[in-house]
Amino acid sequence: MLKNIREEIMLTEKRYEVILKCLNEKNSITVTELKELLGISESTIRRDLTALDKAGKLVKVFGGAVAVDSGFTTVEPSVAQKSGVNKEEKSRIAQYAASLISPNEFVYLDAGTTTGRMIEYITEKSAVFVTNAVSHAQRLAAEGFKVHLIGGELKGTTEAVVGNQAILNIQRLHFSKAFFGVNGISLRAGFSTPDYSEAMVKQTALHQARIAYVLADYSKFGNVSSVTFANLEEADVLTDRKPPESFSGCKNILVV
Repeated sequence: MLKNIREEIMLTEKRYEVILKCLNEKNSITVTELKELLGISESTIRRDLTALDKAGKLVKVFGGAVAVDSGFTTVEPSVAQKSGVNKEEKSRIAQYAASLISPNEFVYLDAGTTTGRMIEYITEKSAVFVTNAVSHAQRLAAEGFKVHLIGGELKGTTEAVVGNQAILNIQRLHFSKAFFGVNGISLRAGFSTPDYSEAMVKQTALHQARIAYVLADYSKFGNVSSVTFANLEEADVLTDRKPPESFSGCKNILVV
């Protein structure tokens, strides 16, 4: 019996080795592909993927798995490109984030499509807003909110104000709450975004906030962009569903 247990352990370790090797080569793999490759049942494959996810060796996703930090992005999509992606998830996150704004707060609203959706749901008229997004400022003003637009260099793709002038302006301010967009959330790289200038503005505003929130749909987990603007423990994450099990140790992730 002991021999059988040892053989089973060896077989399991061999499967793990094959799965991780495939992910190293391809960055992603499906349950169907593994079933054909290993000649084992789907339930066994799913148990293997769950165990490897819990161990932080991969990220289990619907229908298969992806390598840890497999997504690497260096290009920032335009606002128009991002606005049509995961619309329902972004709206749910934005609505909850807006409910966190209390009377008379001084709030920083970062550029981004999810932070922009917050404006539809903000009802606290006594709050004062600061933003580096021209479109956010226009919409807030149109809705009757008091808003300050940070000055600096305007970035075309994200319609965000960046640069040294923007950073200097933010350093003089102290926010009760701040809400940020993000391109990637990684255990290793923290919160990241493709553009260096935008990352520096995010980092500065986050450090000037008493409470910081990062708004991120599920697709952002496990991704890494070019520049880290904060470590995972520096902000609370608002997301639409439970993140991969490799993030289970992070107590600052709230599913809304």
